[in-house]
Formats: sequence, C-alpha cells, structure tokens
Amino acid sequence: MANNKQTLYKNPSWPNLSQYKSVIQSLNEYPNLVFPNEIENLKTELLEVSNGKKFIIQGGDCAETFKNFSDQVIKNKLKILLQMSAIIQFTTNITVTNIGRIAGQYIKPRSSLFETRDGLTLPSYRGDGINSIEFKQSARMPNPNNLIKAYHQSSSIMNLIRLLVMSGFTDINNIQLWNTDLINGTKLGKKYNSIVSEIEGALRFINASLQQNSYNSSQHTNFYTSHEALLIDYEKAFIQKYNSKKYCCSGHMLWVGNRTRDPQSEQVQFLSKVDNPVGIKIGPDIKIEELKILCNQLNVKNEKGKLIFIIRLGADNIEKILPQIIKQVKHYGNEVIWFCDPMHGNTIKSQNGYKTRNFNTIVKELEYFFHILHAENIFPGGVHLELTGEKVTECLGGINNIKDVDLDERYESTCDPRLNVEQSLEVAFLISKFIKLNGVSK
Repeated sequence: MANNKQTLYKNPSWPNLSQYKSVIQSLNEYPNLVFPNEIENLKTELLEVSNGKKFIIQGGDCAETFKNFSDQVIKNKLKILLQMSAIIQFTTNITVTNIGRIAGQYIKPRSSLFETRDGLTLPSYRGDGINSIEFKQSARMPNPNNLIKAYHQSSSIMNLIRLLVMSGFTDINNIQLWNTDLINGTKLGKKYNSIVSEIEGALRFINASLQQNSYNSSQHTNFYTSHEALLIDYEKAFIQKYNSKKYCCSGHMLWVGNRTRDPQSEQVQFLSKVDNPVGIKIGPDIKIEELKILCNQLNVKNEKGKLIFIIRLGADNIEKILPQIIKQVKHYGNEVIWFCDPMHGNTIKSQNGYKTRNFNTIVKELEYFFHILHAENIFPGGVHLELTGEKVTECLGGINNIKDVDLDERYESTCDPRLNVEQSLEVAFLISKFIKLNGVSK
C-alpha cells in the first residue's frame, strides 16, 4: 500500500492545532471508557471461540452520530443483537457473545479527503467525532471539541449498557424485554416469537425441575464494545497497564480497517503494542505476503483469542481469495479467529443514487464463508455486520423486498447502509441455517 494513501486516514488538518493538543491533553485526564478486567473477560470468551465453543455477533452502526443518542435508540441496538443471538444459540446450541459497534464508532475513514457538490469543494465528512455531515464550510471544518463530545456520549452509552446488564436486561430469562413493536405482527416477528415461547418453556422447566437444587437459570450476560482504531491520539489517551499488560481502554475490541492495515501505518503500529483483542479487515486487495507480517505484528506471541481476521472480500471474490488466505495462515501456523463481514465488499450505488447493499448478495457471501471454512475444517468464529434496531430503508431486498424507490423513505445512515431490524433477524435465521448445514454445531 502506498504511503500517500495513508495520508487519507491520519489526523485531519485541524484549523487550530493548539486547541487540538489541548483537547487531547484533557482526554488523557478523563476516566477510561472500559475496564481492563472486562477486556480480559472478552479475551477469555474469544479463546472459547478459538476452540469452537462460542460464536460472536458483532454489529451496530456504520458511524455513530451525536443525533441518535436517545435511550430507546441505544436499547433497540442492544435488542436486535440479543434477538439475533437468541435465534442462533437456540437453533444451533452454540453459545453466542455480543460485541457492539458502539460507544466509540464516531470517526470514519473516507476514500477522498474532499467532496465536491455543485462546484463547491469541502473536506469530506469523517464522522461526528471530527466534523459534521452538513455540506457547508463551518460544518466540515474539523473541530477538536467534537472529540470531547464523542467521549461523553460513549461514556453515557457505556453507563447505560452496564445498568442494563446489571438489571438483568441481557439475561435470557428476560427475553420478553427484547421484543419491539417494529417486528410485531410481521412474518419474521411471528417466527421469532415462536422461538421465544420455546425458550421460555425450557426455562420454566429448568427452574421448576431443578429448584430443589437451588439452581438459578439466570446468568450474568456480558456485552462488549468495539470500534475502528483510527485517530491514534484519541486512542492513546486511554492506555492503562493491568496485570503486567497494556490495554487501550477506549473499547474492549479494536480493529484496523482495510484502508489502514499497512504494516507501517500508525494504526497497525499502535495496535501491535496493546493487549486488547484486535481485528484486521481483510479486503480483496490483500497481498498474501502482508498476512504473515500482520500476524507477527499484531499477535507477537501467537495467542489464541487475540487476533481476528474480519473477511470482507465481496460475494464475487470470496471463493477465489479466501482459500488462498487460509492456506497461507495454515502454512505459517498463525492463530486466527475467522469472522465474516459480508457488508463492505458488496456496496453498490442504486439507480437513484443511494449508496446501498443488496440483501441477497450479503447472504451469498455469508453462505460462501461458512461453506469454505467447513471445507477447510475451520470453525467460523463470527459475523461482523452494520445494522440498526430501527426500521430504516438502506439495504435492498430482504423479506419486505426493499426496492430502489423505497430507499428514500428512511435512509438515515451518514455513511454506509445498514441492515434494518427485520433484515437483521432474517440474517440471524440464515446464519443458523448455514451453521447447521456446515456441521459446526456442538
């Protein structure tokens, strides 16, 4: 990867550099967003993934925004992930862990430094943590104070998540709390509620039959956060040493994007020095010789549960490229967890100009992923999805057959298109099908 490409994803050109430095200094004095022991708990769960005993659903917004910050919006994000997990866990007997793209996904890489409309050229929108989506000079100028706001919103989201976990919201015994009016009365809603009824019946049986042994079927359910580590000055503000290790406590899991995975990039260099679980987005332009270098950099001790390959090759490329990647990883004996991101390699422009994805193409890449890994005798560790718990119209197809003309009804993403609540549930049922077809159930 050429060095000039890297300039797109480093620090923006801050109009007031001294103000930026002051903001970073302030962030260094702020409390961490997550705790080191939580990160270690996630690493333990990822070790189980490496051993074929757990599956990961990682999902959330392409880009979090300051606007969509209500209690209900955040709860809906958790609900859809929990619903997807319940479907997969109940139908495959594989334990599922949730990792949200949440509480930190405020900064985005872009394919161009500038955007031109009607002859006016302005800096590209780079996420609410940097600038604003409005196409005007004042909005598009990078504002360091946005980083402070991103921190406070991330902190508030983490506090809400912890309260929900502590209150039992994420406990399978409270599965009725995850229902939403968005799917009530729909075909998928009925299918999901049928599973809910079976789960509740099983829990009642367990509680009743084992009561004499003081068995408690409720359990503490963890929920983890993740984001792309892009603005490294921000990430460095949350470094903490714990148990002789160094963690970045801005999120539980961090990943390096397809655009920034060059071994010499600032992002890779930073992530090579922390003990968090780390993901690498693997796109179709990956060079086989890069793989060994990245594995050695980001997982120096070749630990199980440390390094995640997030495959985003596209439905048209995955059959050709993924087996080559697997062959290389097997040859060098690298410990890798395999995720599939079926979103980013399948982005298209609709006839009416919207950036979108086709549901059938997303499913196609998922199906290929599970089939290829089964053929290679590799456990599929998880999926990485851009999704929302809202009834948006951003991706084509699905059970409601969203068409080009429907996209403008509720196209709300500021960056990439997301699966809506019904499409997400549909994907969960299909993932369960692919897991069972490929013989990876316990």
